[in-house]
Amino acid sequence: MEQKMNRSLTLLPVVLFGFSFMALATVFSTYGVAAQISHGMVTGSYLLALIVMLFTAYSYGQMAKAVPSAGSAYAYTQKSISPHVGFMVGWAILMDYLFIPMVNYLLFGIFFSAAFPAVPSYVWILGLLALVTFVNVKGIRLATMANAFISIASILFILIFIGLSAKDIMGGAGTGTIFNFEPFYNPEQSFSYIVAGAALLCFSFLGFDSATAFAEETINPKKTIPKAVIIITLVGGVIFMSVSYFAHNIWPDFTTFTDPDSAAHEIITFVGGKTLASIFLAVYFCTCFGSAMSSQASASRVLFAMGRDGQLPKFFGKLHHKYQTPINNILLISAVSLLSLVLSLTLVASFINFGAFIAFISVNVGVIVYYFVRKKERSVKGTILYLILPGIGAVLDFWLLLNLDIHSKVLGSIWFSLGLVYLFFLTKGFKQRPPELKLETAE
Repeated sequence: MEQKMNRSLTLLPVVLFGFSFMALATVFSTYGVAAQISHGMVTGSYLLALIVMLFTAYSYGQMAKAVPSAGSAYAYTQKSISPHVGFMVGWAILMDYLFIPMVNYLLFGIFFSAAFPAVPSYVWILGLLALVTFVNVKGIRLATMANAFISIASILFILIFIGLSAKDIMGGAGTGTIFNFEPFYNPEQSFSYIVAGAALLCFSFLGFDSATAFAEETINPKKTIPKAVIIITLVGGVIFMSVSYFAHNIWPDFTTFTDPDSAAHEIITFVGGKTLASIFLAVYFCTCFGSAMSSQASASRVLFAMGRDGQLPKFFGKLHHKYQTPINNILLISAVSLLSLVLSLTLVASFINFGAFIAFISVNVGVIVYYFVRKKERSVKGTILYLILPGIGAVLDFWLLLNLDIHSKVLGSIWFSLGLVYLFFLTKGFKQRPPELKLETAE
């Protein structure tokens, strides 16, 4: 019997899943490191990342219309380019989906063990992991309610931070002026620092990609998913730029942070004292929970699509008889996430970068192949929509891929090579076509 998911999601829940995966409040936890890499031009890096991601989000939206499947980038490239390419893209993007929950568990353990030294970090990690797994096994409706609460809490905290920062700046703190171009670009610094910052910060936008993994549980996905990916990307970009802009103006000298990893704590305490810092701790718990939950849910659905299609063992293509969730995959990802007890944050983060850009480039190319080449959409409008726009997106993504650190490139290449070896055996030396995605009609 074919395994199918229930369609229950509308536009708002899909957008909330994207925001939770994006973890809006983590703009604070990455600020110090991003400020160092970009030499204080974090807002400019976010703006460049937003521009690149809008081109790519557009391409994801176009492919969601043609392939309304749970497989996301894997499904899009399989149907537009070839099953072999689709498998390799699915393999690459699994790096992101498998390791992003781990990043959240690691950050949660680091942050809360620092706040409560008497409690070992592994206690925090195991507690959050168990909670996330429970919610995802129970299903989409419970996760949707959790996402709504998390997104609202994050946005409210961000608005409070911006309001208090603006008040202090107008009172003479920091730069003493609300209007300042330096967070975007400082002529005394090289533009290459902005590019390096953007290469790091693009992964703040991964929420739009995760939203496409819920296509088979979305009502009218051909209209809903394209809208959702643009909304998630735009709103996320505006929020990230706003927070980084006011953070720079309230604390303009990034070289004076005691520790770049905890720079956000210094800034928040400076703006709102211990009270705001305590509130941030509560919001950060929600953020880590939401991002881990959404990324685990997305990964389980990509594995489900690949297992159902036969590109992975059928073990991955099973749904829980009662909750209709891919329980085998959820439990497997939880087991993999236990590695967060022994791995470092730097090593785990390095795995994420490479796979994302491989998927982004491939989806942009997929739009060109599917619409411009196969469907022959070659009018002036078609050329702009299906050749020029995705072409720009592919080039920009490749540009940022080249600007990743060496660890990302090495670890990503090793993972990609392992996938190639598996595909070699799956297709008996590339002599057979891999099993292909079977699409249902999306109402």
